[in-house]
Amino acid sequence: MEIPRHADLWQRGCDRLAAELPEQQFNTWIRPLPPADVADHGDTATVRLSVPNRFKLDWIRSQYGARIEGLLSELAGKPVRLELNLAARSPAAAPAVAAPASPPTLASAALQAPTAAAISVPALPPHRLNPALTFDTLVAGRANQMARTAALHVAGAPGQMYNPLFIYGGVGLGKTHLIHAVGNALLKDRPSARVLYLHAEQFISDVVKNYQRKTFDELKAKYHALDLLLIDDVQFFAGKERTQEEFFNAFEALLAKRAHIIMTSDTYPKGLVDIDERLTSRFDAGLTVAIEPPELEMRVAILIKKSQAEGTEMPEDVAFFIAKNVRANVRELEGALRKVLAYSRFSQKEINIGLAREALKDLLSIQNRQVSVENIQKTVADFYKIKVADMYSKKRPASIARPRQIAMYLAKEMTQKSLPEIGELFGGRDHTTVLHAVRKIGGERQKNGELNQQLHVLEQTLKG
Repeated sequence: MEIPRHADLWQRGCDRLAAELPEQQFNTWIRPLPPADVADHGDTATVRLSVPNRFKLDWIRSQYGARIEGLLSELAGKPVRLELNLAARSPAAAPAVAAPASPPTLASAALQAPTAAAISVPALPPHRLNPALTFDTLVAGRANQMARTAALHVAGAPGQMYNPLFIYGGVGLGKTHLIHAVGNALLKDRPSARVLYLHAEQFISDVVKNYQRKTFDELKAKYHALDLLLIDDVQFFAGKERTQEEFFNAFEALLAKRAHIIMTSDTYPKGLVDIDERLTSRFDAGLTVAIEPPELEMRVAILIKKSQAEGTEMPEDVAFFIAKNVRANVRELEGALRKVLAYSRFSQKEINIGLAREALKDLLSIQNRQVSVENIQKTVADFYKIKVADMYSKKRPASIARPRQIAMYLAKEMTQKSLPEIGELFGGRDHTTVLHAVRKIGGERQKNGELNQQLHVLEQTLKG
């Protein structure tokens, strides 16, 4: 198979990494890299990346090197070797401390220029918002309905209702997209508004830098003057006392001037650990809403909309096939879609269920191998500190019956087993007992934030 043109191969590789890696990892280590230079040797190829310093070079090589080589080889249809080099220092280059610089996406930078020498890396705008993440590009559904409605209210009247707005949920469910959408909507209405998006780790870095320089007045001037602060993954503040103190000060100052604060986290405020109680009580003082894993119909809608954005029409039966097999989160769903689209392009075959099954065979085999009813029973039993044998027993105290119902619910959601088959594996119970458990836990999940979070943890654990 002929290797794709340089920019195309690198773009697709970056799309895959963006879909498969946690967002903060991708933004920290991969996104700031300049486009790669690709050398085609016939049966093999070499991808050369320039890295700004030795620390980043060693880290990328050890943590991501094999993964990047593997996915580029898959996309190219032949072995691809990754070569990492230290970037040459240019006297004409802008000072590294001038501004936080990184391209909007590595893929888009790759399209603009085929070699690293040909580009200059643009700085992020001062608000650090991604203009592609808007309410229009967000697929709405039951899973994000409350969070989206609250976010729209904030965008329309910041500083009024739902302040602070605290959005929580698992990885890859769209929390970051939603808060960027608020910032973009506000700037569209009020271009002069002072908006800042940042990850919690960036705030921590600012605190450390200002602590070292003894310039906390600069820190206060930067954050206390905002109209809208959007901050991702506040659970990263855990155990960092000075950071928590400075964030508390910024928090109080912003609320006092009726500026708005929106935060995201992987858990609800009271579930955060090693964070001062005065902060968690402030987090919980406005509106706390969850984003849940998307239901089947929403997953199908996401696949169809994303494929249209890629210029391809996704047959509905294929979208249902992918959606039924990829349930964890939106990011994994988009990653599966990219894999199917790439497989179709490179093989020059039309998209159908057979092609999707072939493109996703590794993912499907991992799912089938890892998620079994037995594995679910053991994981749930460990989580709730009961015996695995209690899953099959006739005991009915709440401390046992509740985890058993949760295990039945997860078995229905995460395996291909029928209700009678699940009942048989739970001590020969009738399928109506399983159906009752599935409906009961599924219904409560929509209303009970703590249960939803527990189920989220269990699902992520089971998916490895």
